[in-house]
Formats: sequence, C-alpha cells, structure tokens
Amino acid sequence: MRLSSSVFAAVCLLIELLGIALFLRGFFPVPIKSSLSTKSKLSDLPAEPHAGSSQPNSTKVPSPLFKRVVIVLIDALREDFVFGPNGKRFMPYTRHIVERGSSHSFIAKARPPTVTMPRIKALTTGSIPGFIDVVMNLNSPALLEDNLIWQAKNAGKRIIFYGDDTWVRLFPKHFMEYDGTTSFFVSDYTEVDNNVTRHLDSTLKRDDWDMLILHYLGLDHIGHISGPHSSLIGPKLLEMDDVIKKIHASLITRESEGSLPNLLVLCGDHGMSETGSHGGSSEPEVSTPLVLFSPAFQRKAGLEQPVVVEQVDLPPTLALALALPISQNSVGRLIPAMFEEASLREQLRFLHINGHQLSSLLRDSNPNFHKEDGYEQFRVAEKAHGNWMKLYMEGNASEVLGNMGKKVLKQYLEALQAMSAALSKQLGKYDIYSMIVGMILVLQVLVLLLLAMPEALSGAACVDVPVAPAFLSLPFYLLNLLGSSVHVLVCTSAEASCYFCSLPWLLAFSAILFSSALLCSLVVMAAKWVPLPSSSQPKKSSDWTLSELDVLLLTGTVGHTLSLGASSFVEEEHQTWYFLLNTLCLAVFQDVCRKYFRERRQSSDEEEEGPLLPSTVEEDPTRATFSPTAELGVSVGSEKWLALATPILTLACCRLLRSLNQTGVQWAHLPDLSHWLNSGDHKVFLSLLAVLSLLLIFLLVQRRCSMVSKIALALGLLGVYSYRAAVDNVLFPWQNSSQSVSKGTGEARFVYVFVLGILFTGVKDLLRSQVMSSAVEGRRLKSRGLWEAYSGVVLLVALLFRAHNLPTLACCLLIQTLMAQFIWKKLHYDAAQTTIMHYWFGQAFFYFQGNSNNIATVDISVGFVGLESYVEAPAVFLTAFSTYAGPLLWACHLVCYLSSERDRAAVSLGHGSYCFALLRSIPAVFYVVLVTALRYHLFIWSVFSPKLLLRGHAHSGHRRCLPLLHLHGPGPHP
Repeated sequence: MRLSSSVFAAVCLLIELLGIALFLRGFFPVPIKSSLSTKSKLSDLPAEPHAGSSQPNSTKVPSPLFKRVVIVLIDALREDFVFGPNGKRFMPYTRHIVERGSSHSFIAKARPPTVTMPRIKALTTGSIPGFIDVVMNLNSPALLEDNLIWQAKNAGKRIIFYGDDTWVRLFPKHFMEYDGTTSFFVSDYTEVDNNVTRHLDSTLKRDDWDMLILHYLGLDHIGHISGPHSSLIGPKLLEMDDVIKKIHASLITRESEGSLPNLLVLCGDHGMSETGSHGGSSEPEVSTPLVLFSPAFQRKAGLEQPVVVEQVDLPPTLALALALPISQNSVGRLIPAMFEEASLREQLRFLHINGHQLSSLLRDSNPNFHKEDGYEQFRVAEKAHGNWMKLYMEGNASEVLGNMGKKVLKQYLEALQAMSAALSKQLGKYDIYSMIVGMILVLQVLVLLLLAMPEALSGAACVDVPVAPAFLSLPFYLLNLLGSSVHVLVCTSAEASCYFCSLPWLLAFSAILFSSALLCSLVVMAAKWVPLPSSSQPKKSSDWTLSELDVLLLTGTVGHTLSLGASSFVEEEHQTWYFLLNTLCLAVFQDVCRKYFRERRQSSDEEEEGPLLPSTVEEDPTRATFSPTAELGVSVGSEKWLALATPILTLACCRLLRSLNQTGVQWAHLPDLSHWLNSGDHKVFLSLLAVLSLLLIFLLVQRRCSMVSKIALALGLLGVYSYRAAVDNVLFPWQNSSQSVSKGTGEARFVYVFVLGILFTGVKDLLRSQVMSSAVEGRRLKSRGLWEAYSGVVLLVALLFRAHNLPTLACCLLIQTLMAQFIWKKLHYDAAQTTIMHYWFGQAFFYFQGNSNNIATVDISVGFVGLESYVEAPAVFLTAFSTYAGPLLWACHLVCYLSSERDRAAVSLGHGSYCFALLRSIPAVFYVVLVTALRYHLFIWSVFSPKLLLRGHAHSGHRRCLPLLHLHGPGPHP
C-alpha cells in the first residue's frame, strides 16, 4: 500500500499519540481514594479498644482543644524567611515567639507540584494531589473530595475567608463571609494584600466566627517579579510580621478565663526557588515554615531546631484538635506536639482514630495491605492499647500503667509513620502492563518511521507499506495467538486492575491484531534493506543518500533521545543541546572550508588540465561561482571570510549565552551573568547592554521591512526601553532616582500598538500579494509581508523578555542573519537540512532563555505586561509566548527564509530548481514528525531508567521529573 509521506506521517503520529496516551495512563498513578462514596462522619469512628459500648463517649472524638482557629497562609513563604538568618530582621515578632513564646515550630515539606491549588488541596484534604492539578490550577473546580473545610461547616462552625480566590472556587458556599483576590495578577503585590488586611480589625473584634482563613499573595508575586533576594522582600515580610502580631495579640486578649484557648497557624503553601518561581522539587520550593501559636503550649526557654513534618500532617491534626473527623483520603499523621498537654488517654484516642483512618485507606488502595509493616504495627499497638484501657478502666494508677501507655504511644507513632509512608508510595505505583503495551506501539512506530524515512524524503515523497504480505504471513497468526494468550493470562491473574484489561475485549484484541500486523510489516520493510549477494542491481532507494551533515543531524537527534534514558540528562538536557549545537557549528565550518578552499583548488587544477565540461557543472551545481551578497553589500572576497567567521561567531555567541542564564537542576543555583546584571550595583551596565541589544535588533530586523514598519519598529523598541525603565529594570539618563516605580502599563500598551500595527502591515502585504497581476511584484510583496510579520513577533518578544535577556534575542537574530546569508544559501543546503538546523537552534535557544524541564522556571510575570487586572486569555498567551519564544522565533524565521528563497529564480539548492527543493521540503515535515516521535520517548527511557526509579519516589521528596514543558520538545517545532 503506497501512501504519500504527509499522510503516512499523520497516521504514524496518530498511532504514536495513542501509544503515548496508553503509556501515560499507566505511568501516572491512580489517586489514592477511599472506597466509601460518602464523607467521614463522627458516627463512623471506632470505639476505644476494649472500652465496651457501655462506656459513654467511647465512640466519639475527645473534646476540642481550641475554641477559635486562625490560619494565616502566606503564599511562597520559604522556611528560611522565618528560621533563617534574616528572620530576626524581617520577622522580629514571629521569630521572638518562635524562640521564647508559647509555640511549636516545624518545617513542613510540600510535595511536588509546588503550585498553589494542589497545595491548598493538600492542606485541606491531607491527600497528595497529582501533576494533573497543575493544569487545573488555572481554573480550579469545586472540591468534592472529603476535606477539613466541609467537615468544619458540617459541624456548624462559622468560617470566614479573605485572600486568594482559589479557595472560593474550591469551596463554594462554605464560607459565611469571604472576599477573594485574583491570584494570577502577579504585577500587584500591594493591593492584593491590602484587600485582605482591611477586613482584619473589624473581624478580630467580632465573636460570630470560629475559623478565620487569610491567604496573602504579595510575597509570591514579588518572587515572580524580582526573585527571593529582591529589595521588596524585606518590607513585605515586615508587613506580614505586623499582621501576625496583630492577630496573636487579639487572640490572647479576647480569651476569657475558663474557656478554651485559641490557635494561630502560620504556614506557607510552598516555597520559592532562587529565581523566584515555584512548581518543582528543589529544597527552597518544598520547605515551608509551620508555626503554631497558642497559650495552651508551654513557653520555650530558647530557640529549638524545627522538627520536619509533612504538609499533609496538618489537616488531620487540626481536624482532631477541633473534634472533627479526619478526611477519608488523608495520608497525613498527627503532629504529637499539638496534643502534648492532653491526658494520656486522650492522646492514645487521637492516635487510634488516626491509625484506624490510615489503615482503612490502606486496605482500600492496596490489595496486599496485610503485608505492610505499618498495618501489622497498628494492629499490635491497637491490641496493646486495649490492654492498657482494661487496666485504666479498673482504676489502676500505678507508674507501670504510665510506662505502658507511653510504650503504646510510641507504637502508635511508629505505625502511623509506616502507614503514611506506604500510602505515599502509591504515587509511584505503575500500571506496568498498560505501560508495556503503550511502549510496544510507540517503539514500533518509531522503527517504522526510521525504515520509511529514505522513501519519504526521496523525490517521489511516498512510502510503500507492505500490509498485504503481513496479513498473509504465518508469523502474523502466531503473534496474534501469543499476544492474546498473554493478555488473557495477565488480565485474569493480575492482583491489581490494569487499564488495558479494563478495555472491552474486542478493542483489546483489535489492538493486539494491529500490533502484530505492524511488527510483520516492519520485518518485511527491514528485509528490503538487507543486501543480497546474488543481486547486482541497485535498489530504487539508492538514489537517496546521506551526506556527512545528514548523518550528524540524524545521529544527534537519536543520540539526544537515547541520552534521556538517565534522569540526570533529563534534568540537564540543555547540556546535550549545547554540545550538539557546538558540533553542528564545527561541521558547518568544515563545509565552508571545503567549499571555499578544497573545491576551489580542485577547480583550479582542472582548469590547468583542461576546460571544465558544461555537463559537469550542471551535475555539480555546488561548484558554481558564488555571487556577491548584494543585500549586505559584501564583495566576493569579503564574503569568503565572513562565511568562515560565521560558525566561529555562532560558537562565541552560544558560549556567551550559556553564561548568561544558569539552568537545569545541578548548577541552577550558581551565580551567572544575569544575577550580576540584575543586582542594583550594576544597573548602569544592564542599561548600556539593553541599549546596544535594542540597536542591534533594529539593524538586523528592519532591512526587509517597509519604511512605515521601520519607523514603527524603532518607536516600539524605544517603548520597550521605556517600559523597562518604568519598572526600574534599567535607567533613563534623565530619570529621577527618587521617582517611584510604576507598573509600566502605559509604556507596554504603547509597544502593543506598534506590534499590532506591524503585524497589520505584514498581513496587508500578504493579502495584496494574492491579487497582484504581476508575478514578480506579488512575490516581492509576499516576502516583505512575511518579514514584516516576523519583525512584529520580534518586537513582542523584546517587550516580554527581561532586560538581561535582550542580548539573547539580539544574538538569535544575528545568528539567523549570518547563517541565512553565508551558510544556508551559499552552501546550498536543501530545505530538509535547513529545517532540522532551525529545529536544533530553536531547542538550544529555549535553554539560552533560562528555561528548563522544571515547571518552576516558567516566568508567569510576563503574562501581565501591560495589564491592570487578571484576564485569563492574554495572560496565558503571553506566558506561553515568552516561554517558547526561542523555538517560535526560529520556526517563524524558517517560514520566512524558505518563502523568500523559493521566490529567487536564480537560487539552486543542489537538487535542481528551488521549486523542486520545496517539494522536498514537504517531506521535511515528515522528518519533524520523526523528531517528535523521538521526543515522545522521553517518558519511556526515563521511567525505566534505574536512576529515575531509585530517585523518583522517596518519601522525603518526590523527585519525579516534570516534563510538562517538554512532552514533545520545548515549544513549537518548525
């Protein structure tokens, strides 16, 4: 069956997506859920062991320990902001209470993804959200899972909330009074907190509430804007310290004698990386402070080392402290310090309730629960608890009873820790069978693409898939029988349910049939490439050959994919692309030397022996004399040296950009040029560098634009500098140092006007080119329209890039210009080679921007450039556009370059006219699909890597790599 390369690529991509979807279904664990559809109730609580039903209150939670609870959640509060060396300076009152007051302090470990909405779920349900919650973070649905807020409301407690409106969306109709603030508008770090604090005085004076929740966002927004070491961090922490002081003083003064004490909880949902973002699993992102203030606690004699707990330990602790049932899906364990003032019987009762809830959840989520050490330990502790209760009920008050109770207490704590750890390991529970089936499909398609690539990239641009021989072969039926037997065996004997087994049998057997046929087809196609000794006739596909550069591009892409078999190469993928890009530059330099020196010398030798035959020149168009570069005004002699200098200059630019932004995981914390430039002492250097970069951007982009677009581009770049000066990134020579920092909204909108104007001009020229009667004039307008649209994209990128990243944009444009004029055009690289080179450069520039495979490197602050409030559509677009600006710029340049070169009738790319070469560029899309398929194997190689399996699911830090930005490469592919 013969298929065009484009149709064949589309079919392969569809099968690849189905295989990846099945693989991911097995890769991402099923959330830990209780089998009960209803929420926990007080009536469902177990009785005290051996207390007997005749004993009153034997099935109830002990009395509440606190009357009121105030939860102050400061977004992105790192533990070193409170417990670190700057804690005394920026949070003096909080630090004093931590050291000398009635409080307990902890370091609460948050689990990745360290994003606000999953963290709120963890703080209210006690469960561990998955990575899918990162996507849902943008539009949080109502939380239907059993949670602390629902339990409090169901118990009649009156709850007031002020702060992040994510709570309002998660818990609609749960608060008797609320005022939500937009969490995504990161440009605002003052009003977003003032809107919370303005309710504080009046609320603290009232007596009509039981629980007050305050979620402050200003610290998180400052981190996104300028990082954790910004001069704005100190004043914001002092502001938060004043809030803590006001609440703590009010709770103490309003306590009446004989009533229950109040509780103040200070916590953070997640931390903040060294770049000010969050989402990953680095230590600053997962370590948050947890401080409990209450007169019920003993006063401290000095600073104690904070104890490390899990963030999910807070919900069950608060639930039992307020006499509420623990949420069904909670995997947290009690914090013993909270109950140290209670009687020993109450402490054992609290631990027994927590252990019963964890053991029930363990039974529901693990068929082999009875083999877990924690479950057995809990049963032993429960039995010992019953014996202790028997002695206690008999009135035994000896010291032996106290020692026995302490022993039971210790047994309970060990059992809770073991069961919590076992439940947390469910995050690493894979559906291996579904993963293997998906992997087989993916690998088969990958081999199919590799075998079909020569035919797809040949002049015929079609692929012959031997479907009929596969269905008529004996191995096909044997493979079907083997696959069906394995499927029946696995699905009837598996202890845990598999997703692939849950599919209808007809659909599953159809997939097995398709996989068997595909494997037989691969064998038939591979047999065509095996040379037969008796055959002297060349194959039809032999006219498709690979040059040295083609081998480098193919082996580089395949080698990069194989490198993703180790988690370290996933974390430090930028190093692979830097190496490949440097190797590519050296290979191009070799081609330049060959074209300008070796072949010229051979041509001179041939001229001395005799005139060169015309047919030879036609057969080898690469020996044609290079024409001067009229566009840049470069002579033939200078053109040779510029061509030689282009790869070297590209190497120098890449080395400079590597030092500009440290990325990855291992060395991201090390200082780089961006840190040096962004420090307040070097603002003059940053300003000069920004000016030079903007000037170079204008000179490189304006060459192919109309006069109107040139003026708009110049004014737009001036507006970019004005915007950066308005937000205090760079300096104006006449700027007043005492001038307050603005949001730069007016300056940014000024630039947006010119961006839209340039894009409108480009689109107008493109439309006019379609109705021009003159073909030459139409081609000229079309080419100019594309380059004008490209210049509009460049102007938008310049606005969104931070000031220290403007050299990255300038170097990108410089490399594109030099490579287009002196490499791709003059060395006659065809469209497929040019496409792949653009792809490589785009991947490298994704990392040159400072991005990585960690979601924490996404700069969401650019989504609000020029916005005065949160608007979801433009915020998401601008954030994604800025993140993938590097690959996008190279993809746009590829379109403009191929279009302009196609319209040059005199250009030859080594395979006849450029029109024929452009026909070859259609299968180039097939190659990009191949690259995409290779990129999909990131999950397969990394998941089955021993390194990643060992490092991915430790209880203390869930380090599963987060390829959310990188499922098919960082950004659009050319």
